[in-house]
Amino acid sequence: MKQFAIGMETKREKWRLIPDMSAQYRAKFASRLLLAALPIALAGASASALAEAASAQRATDPLHFFEGRTEMVSTVKVVTRKPYKSRTLGKGEIGADGVLTLIQQVQEAGKSPHDRKWRMRKVGPNRYSGTMTEAVGPVTVDEIGGRYRFRFKMKGNLSIEQWLTPQPGGTSAQSKVTIRKLGMTVGRSDGVIRKL
Repeated sequence: MKQFAIGMETKREKWRLIPDMSAQYRAKFASRLLLAALPIALAGASASALAEAASAQRATDPLHFFEGRTEMVSTVKVVTRKPYKSRTLGKGEIGADGVLTLIQQVQEAGKSPHDRKWRMRKVGPNRYSGTMTEAVGPVTVDEIGGRYRFRFKMKGNLSIEQWLTPQPGGTSAQSKVTIRKLGMTVGRSDGVIRKL
C-alpha cells in the first residue's frame, strides 16, 4: 500500500487521508466507523428524547405540574354575592412513594388567609385520586382529551367540578370551576394557574 499521497492530482485523491486501499476494504472501514459512532449518536438522541419526554410529562401530568411553586389567580362568582378575586400560592412536592403533597395558601378578598392541603396519587391510566382538607370524601381527577377534570364534594351539599387545561409550554393552565348545590349551579370561578 502507498502511504499518504503527496502530489494529489485528481479530486478523488485530494480527499484521501488514509493509505490506498481497495473499495471493498474502504466500505468495510466506513461501516465500522458508522457502527462505532452509532452508540454516541444514539446516546445523544436518547438524552435529548428523555429530556423532551420529561418536559412533556411535567407539562401534561397534573402531579408534576403542581410540583414546586405555583400561583393561581381567579375571579369567583357566587349567587347572591359580588364577584371577588382569589389568589392561591402553592408549594408541591412528590415523595418517593409518588404522592404529591401540595400546600396552598388561599387569599380571598374580605377573608383572612388559610391553608389548604392536597395529597394526590396516580391510581391508573389517566386517573388520579387523593384528599384535600376542604373536601368531604375523596378527590378524583380524570384526564379527558388533554384536560383534567377534578371532582369532589364540600360541606353544605356542594359539588365541585374543576377543569384544568394545560397551555402551550407547560408552565400555565386555564382553570374553570363550577360549584353546584343539589344539582343547581350556584357559583363559578375562572382563573389561571402558573408555575413560579
